[in-house]
Amino acid sequence: MSVRIKAVSKSLPQYTRKTSEIMPFLDVWLDGQEDRFARKVKKIFENAAVDQRYSIMSPEEVFTHTSFEDKNDIYCREVQKLGIDVLKKALNKADWDPKSLDYIITVSCTGIMIPSLDAYLINALDLKQDIVRLPVTEMGCAAGVSGTIYAKNFLQANPGKRAAVVAIESPTATFQHEDYSMVNVVSAAIFGDGAACLLLSSSEEDEGPEVVDDSMYHFYDATHLMGFHLRNSGLQMILDKSVPDQIQEHFPKIIMPFLERNSLSIEDVEHLIFHPGGKKIVMTVEELFGKLGKNINDTKEVLRLYGNMSSATVLYVLERIIYKKPKKGDYGLMLSFGPGFSAQRVLLKW
Repeated sequence: MSVRIKAVSKSLPQYTRKTSEIMPFLDVWLDGQEDRFARKVKKIFENAAVDQRYSIMSPEEVFTHTSFEDKNDIYCREVQKLGIDVLKKALNKADWDPKSLDYIITVSCTGIMIPSLDAYLINALDLKQDIVRLPVTEMGCAAGVSGTIYAKNFLQANPGKRAAVVAIESPTATFQHEDYSMVNVVSAAIFGDGAACLLLSSSEEDEGPEVVDDSMYHFYDATHLMGFHLRNSGLQMILDKSVPDQIQEHFPKIIMPFLERNSLSIEDVEHLIFHPGGKKIVMTVEELFGKLGKNINDTKEVLRLYGNMSSATVLYVLERIIYKKPKKGDYGLMLSFGPGFSAQRVLLKW
């Protein structure tokens, strides 16, 4: 039973700033800090390979003291708007009736909602009453691929069904106003907010690239590398500086066996759909793929235009690839990394 991707859509929140326009807000936040440290922070923003980012919060709200309760209230309100918009866009692209969805997966790690977003989408779009829900909250940047894997497994076991994966993140709402650590600074420099939706189907009438295979690769003893620490002030980012080195060390085990079990090599893959985790991670992976004769130009462009939107970002890269209309028979490899630490992979064929 084949599972195919029918449509991908994206939606962006109302606030946006170019990196150059954020500098005055940094001046306010850095008031009272040493000049040398302030210059270093600004240099990190300027060299993050992110030209622009979007946010569910105004810059004034991001860079001033806002309580966890206030930030989470904004998160709950705005992700509902983005979720409705991005799911509607995808359904319109696919020309699907909302009631034709059998399975809905919502992924987000940057706020807390109970009921989860999918419950609100059922009411807002009048989805069927027996739709199967799966909210995914703790997979971080990997969850866009994770959600795809969960949808594929459900659809493969249920022929003739349809699924939606809705990924919405607001990393800007996790900025820690009183934290001047490099982790908080780097996170603010590379992350942005955004939403994406992926529609998949196991119905013979729906066309699109086939999800051929999927797999997860888990790094042992690496739970400290990435995640959040829940504080009274909100979700504090955990991002270990050794992440690029860990990726480089494990890279051959992540890529080669996965392709080999599908009787493929990296030479057979025309489209690399890699999650842009940040400049250093992108540079590391670009060098590794470059040695294999491949590029991740679409990944770099998504990072430049939007920043790292956690789980949603890899779906922005996928949308760019699909827009280019790959040739029949082309293979694509989706890859993202997330807390655990783990690598999530999906093999596509047009």
